[in-house]
Amino acid sequence: MIRVAVSGAAGRMGATVCEAVEEADDMQLAGRADPTLGTSLAEVLGGADVAVDFTTPDAAPENVRECLAAGVHAVVGTTGFDVSELQRVAEQGGGGANVFVAPNFAIGAVLMMQMARHAAPHMPECEIVELHHERKLDAPSGTAKRTAELVREAGGNVHEPIHSVRLPGLVAHQEVIFGGESQTLSIRHDSTDRRSFMPGVLLAVRHVAQLPESFTVGLEHLL
Repeated sequence: MIRVAVSGAAGRMGATVCEAVEEADDMQLAGRADPTLGTSLAEVLGGADVAVDFTTPDAAPENVRECLAAGVHAVVGTTGFDVSELQRVAEQGGGGANVFVAPNFAIGAVLMMQMARHAAPHMPECEIVELHHERKLDAPSGTAKRTAELVREAGGNVHEPIHSVRLPGLVAHQEVIFGGESQTLSIRHDSTDRRSFMPGVLLAVRHVAQLPESFTVGLEHLL
């Protein structure tokens, strides 16, 4: 059994992670950490093998430091901060614990990003439109930033700015639009419920301990 602690457990994503862990046959919920629950991360790490973080951009780096100091692997879904900061934390952490970060845990969204990367050399001119619920703190989203990075690495030209929409009724949506002579190509992914992220989160929880590097970004490395 993999013992899993959830940081940000009172939030919408954190609560959904807790439910998914409790439903998994090979996992046990080791603890729920959240300021609104009056439980700190340190209080639940002692009984955990892996900690899942869905908190805030300000809190996540320090949470990862706590995990590494306790020898607990970290799976991070929080976005909106400099990921290179987490890489420094992971490389300096020691203790044999790994850090896995994903801008998006929906497998369909990862496939969207990979398809965009493959399209970029052939239709380099590109626009990205991302749409999320009104409470999302960061804009552009981590998924949009990662998509832009992959497209540029493949030789594409991502037009700025990335378009961010924040409205009630949305969950997580993104469209990547490529334009060429007399044609366009649109690659779109829609998450209509937070359950869409859970297969990816559980996949990361199962594999983070076996990753060859101490710091890994992107669910595509596990597919």
